[in-house]
Amino acid sequence: MQETSKQYDAVVKECRSLFIKKMADYGSAWRILRLPSLTDQIFIKAQRIRQLQENDVRKVDEGEKSEFIGIINYSIMALIQLENGVAENPDLSTEEATILYDKHSKITKELMLNKNHDYGEVWREMRVSSLTDLILQKLLRVKTIEDNKGKTIVSEGLDANYQDMINYAIFAMIHLS
Repeated sequence: MQETSKQYDAVVKECRSLFIKKMADYGSAWRILRLPSLTDQIFIKAQRIRQLQENDVRKVDEGEKSEFIGIINYSIMALIQLENGVAENPDLSTEEATILYDKHSKITKELMLNKNHDYGEVWREMRVSSLTDLILQKLLRVKTIEDNKGKTIVSEGLDANYQDMINYAIFAMIHLS
């Protein structure tokens, strides 16, 4: 489990670095996005990964890794939006956004460690394509929850689904490295 923790941290460090660079380029313009818009961005990334996995020919020179990074970062943005609400205008400095990013990545890692303990690192035996499918399944669940105005009867809420997508994407990146 210690190896998993190190690998996990390395992936988060890479994603965080890109998040900070994009904050420098664009600011927190993403703060105006409603949750369904973020969900759709994650969906686009997951669908692209699935197409890359199924197609032999690639017409754009980008691989799965950059798309998994997008899933991780958009999911963390969604967790921030869930907690803080949607802003009318960009309202976070890079420092403030990074503090929130770190908070949600830490909470999500703790969830992974707890589940990883209980499941015995079974994800290491999974294929990247299966992790992609699980992300797509979670996205369909999130879309249904969003359509139901965030209400669930017995199921996990939006936050747990975004956290699972982050963890699946990190597992996939560990596999790909």
